Amino acid sequence: FDIDNAQGAFPVRSGESPLTATSLKNCSVKATLDCQQPVVRIDDSLSPASLDSVVIAERDTRSEKYPSTSPINSVECLEADQLIQDVHSTEHDNDFTGTQYVPVYVKLSTGFINNFCQLADPDGVRQELSHMNSLNVDGVIVDCWWGIVECWNPQKYVWSGYRELFNYIREFKMKIQVVMAFHEYGRTDSADVLISLPNWILEIGKENQDIFFTDREGRRTTEFLSWGINKERVLNGRTGVEVYFDFMRSFRTEFDDLFAEGLISAVEIGLGPSGELRYPSFSERMGWRYPGIGEFQCYDKYLQQHLQRAAKLRGHSFWARGPDNAGHYNSRPHETGFFCERGDYDSYYGRFFLHWYAQALMDHADNVLSLANLAFEETKIIVKIPAVYWWYKTSSHAAELTAGYNNPTNQDGYSPVFEVLKKHSVTVKFVCYGLQICSYENDEAFADPEGLSWQVLNSVWDRGLKVAGENTLSCYDKEGCLRIIETAKPRNDPDRRHFSFFVYQQPSPLVQGVICLPDLDYFIKCMHGDITGDLVP
Repeated sequence: FDIDNAQGAFPVRSGESPLTATSLKNCSVKATLDCQQPVVRIDDSLSPASLDSVVIAERDTRSEKYPSTSPINSVECLEADQLIQDVHSTEHDNDFTGTQYVPVYVKLSTGFINNFCQLADPDGVRQELSHMNSLNVDGVIVDCWWGIVECWNPQKYVWSGYRELFNYIREFKMKIQVVMAFHEYGRTDSADVLISLPNWILEIGKENQDIFFTDREGRRTTEFLSWGINKERVLNGRTGVEVYFDFMRSFRTEFDDLFAEGLISAVEIGLGPSGELRYPSFSERMGWRYPGIGEFQCYDKYLQQHLQRAAKLRGHSFWARGPDNAGHYNSRPHETGFFCERGDYDSYYGRFFLHWYAQALMDHADNVLSLANLAFEETKIIVKIPAVYWWYKTSSHAAELTAGYNNPTNQDGYSPVFEVLKKHSVTVKFVCYGLQICSYENDEAFADPEGLSWQVLNSVWDRGLKVAGENTLSCYDKEGCLRIIETAKPRNDPDRRHFSFFVYQQPSPLVQGVICLPDLDYFIKCMHGDITGDLVP
């Protein structure tokens, strides 16, 4: 398998060539990723003044001093207050009978598969699946961890625990969505399970730490491999994208029977930390705490080489550096020269750097999704987008910038990303926050989760992409639950747009009795559109 020497073009999904285990074993990548052109390019010749003249659609917020703006400029877009209605308790507001059917999937708790890829608690799994089945959930989400399956030796894949788990799920006749989890899990104070990247990757990292994302101070994070090595043969002769493709191809071949049965209905591709398409800019391991702005993660030698080439091509070699006044993980925008009002983020250099930083993220998504479509032809592909809502009401949107989304008030940072995702016909999964974020925290961080949801959902829907939702691990009150349902299927949308499915997740198994929603059974029935009444307090 040699990406650099392959020829042709990546195949698009087609009903004309069904994928089989035999054909997949023999397939090779038929195009060089170097030939791929990014879908969207921003004209760097534009001056700050000319870019500032871009017409931006603005929306009213509670604070006149810090308006929340959105660059989505479509007559079909819903206002945020329309998209997420006031759902204070009246019987009519809580009536979801006859609304669109939104399937609900429940994420299986991490820990059922141990680090030797064995099913650790078969009885617990059966009990959990039985409870899910009694709630009439539509399916199960299962994380398939790269750090477990290919743990000890490169290209030695152990799937035995997942085979046993899938057989249990098959007995209950529930659909499965699998997550290709290429990230680290659980290295926080509250985590009781730790899943690292494969041991052989960590061994390579001891000799070459630049395979990991690096901040300005030179600190490395092992949450995810830097996409600076996507085309560098530094992983025992393989590139980053080859490693991802080989893992996906192994899964598709191993479970060909489940794909043929239709038991596996979709595959989510992990594209960054926590499986989200973003840089690891706000890592708690690095000392970050909400609502810090985070730090740029582009100081490994491979991304620095990319930046040097981009600066030279732009004609300004001295721009081949990260900003030196962008603060630290827990800084506030006004404390920095880069993110403050009229800061350097809006200078000629700032625009160049932020465009390059965001483009590197989009190129990573484009490269990996091209190979995912090759491995999982005819299967629905899902990509998870982060909800970086803090500092959304400021001009720079600092936390989004460090995460890789070039979305200040005078630029739309999400549309270019969704153009890339549209190229690969993916379903976009987005986190729904309900109302569990207190108003004090919102005010302190100039946060606007509703405004961000409005921008993201309308941008995705305007491009004809499907959208799915997922709750956070925080607990929701009654009103928060209703807001999630309203976001999933806004009743005053004239086009009747709605989520294609919703993922419910929580930190512990359902059978332990601690749930994030006050009445999960009622929530599921509302999502299915077949009940009316009030939530249990």
